[in-house]
This record gives sequence, C-alpha cells and structure tokens, in this order.
Amino acid sequence: MAGGGDELKLLNTWFSPFGSRVMLALHLKGLSYEYMEEEDVINNKSQLLLESNPVHKKVPVLFHKGKVLCESMIIVNYLEEAFPDAGPSLLPSDPYERAIAQFWAAFIETKVVQPWVLLLDGTRTREEMSELVKQMLAAVVTLEGALAQCSKGKPFFGGDSVGYVDVALGGLLVWVRATEALFGSLGVNIKFLDAARTPLLAAWAERFASLDAAKVALPDYGRLIKYTMMRRSAAASVLAPNN
Repeated sequence: MAGGGDELKLLNTWFSPFGSRVMLALHLKGLSYEYMEEEDVINNKSQLLLESNPVHKKVPVLFHKGKVLCESMIIVNYLEEAFPDAGPSLLPSDPYERAIAQFWAAFIETKVVQPWVLLLDGTRTREEMSELVKQMLAAVVTLEGALAQCSKGKPFFGGDSVGYVDVALGGLLVWVRATEALFGSLGVNIKFLDAARTPLLAAWAERFASLDAAKVALPDYGRLIKYTMMRRSAAASVLAPNN
C-alpha cells in the first residue's frame, strides 16, 4: 500500500458513517494509515478529540505529517489532492464533471444526512418525524435520477469505478439499513432503498456493499443493530399511537 502508516492516522469510532467515508477513500486509494478508536464519542470524548477538533468535537479526524483535518468529505477531498497518484481518482478530471460530483455530494449532506440525524435524535414529535421521512424519501428519488445521469449506464456514480458521490452515499449504507430495522421494530415500515421505487439505487447499493473496501470500511450490521436499539425507547415514545 502507498503512504506510510506513520504519515496518516485516523481518529474515528466504529459506528461513524462519516468515518466510514474516510476509510472508504483510504482503502480505495490504497493508502496505509493507523486507525485510532475513539472509545466514547458521545459521553466521554477524549482529550485528543477535543484538542484536534475543538470546533465540532466530532470524528473523523485525520492526522497527516503533523496537520489535522476534520469533516469527512473535506478529508476525502484532501486525500484526493495530497495523493494524486495513489489508486484510482475519486473526482473527475474534467472541471464540469468534478463540480457535478461535488454538487451531488453536497445534496446528500443537506437532503439525506441532515434530516436523518434529526430523525434519530429522539426529540422529534410524530409529525416532525413523518415529515423528515418524507424529505429523505424524496431525496432518494432525486438521487435515483442523479445516478442515471452521472453513471451513464455504468455501475457507479463515478462510472466504471467508485467515485466521490459513491463514497459520500456509500458510507451511510449500513446505517440506512439499521434505521429501517429500527423503525420496523416499532411497527413502522420504512424502506429508503426500495427496488420498486428506486431500482437503480437498490442495485447500486448491492454492488457497493460487495466491494472489498466497503467490507473493510463499513460497520458490522449486527453490531450496529444492537447499537441503534439503544435509541429505540426514545423513538418509541414519539411513535406511540396516542402521542
């Protein structure tokens, strides 16, 4: 693998979908790195995390030659530029196509990630949660069209190989499935990647999950299900029929 482990270090927690994005990029580009687990990113943040990301106090954090970078897609951009000869390029060389990829990655952040985070925070009313689900489902339908446009009939948003948008969305895949299972346990049937409604995305998700990089970078589904069930009681109180 390119890039010595003494050069790149990643501070992350095992369940972070945003850390998964960075790990995906590192593995796709064949970059060696030292992994550092943040044991309790919610209740007992380490001094290293607080000092290295004093603004947001969140993982992932990448260390490279004494420099610190935060925010998953910013880190992916950095890896692309800092190691241009390592592995396949995640961003297109054409300026227009590069801008389109960055547009859709930003769309995922605002239209999928933001409502999903609100959906799981346990403080929303039933009506608010219903609206957030509608927003996410609408965004997924839009992404179905984006996949058709960007892939041009090929397997991934990046074409024949995984690209920037694939990493942005792919890092969320196991969490999407876990969220479906969480609400299913509460008697609420939600399917974000539905083969009938979004066949291209459903097939894309299967292809992406089978990648070697995805098997390494994405969290274990069974372990994640156990973790998400810890959120169940808060969600149940919101979804109760008499709420």
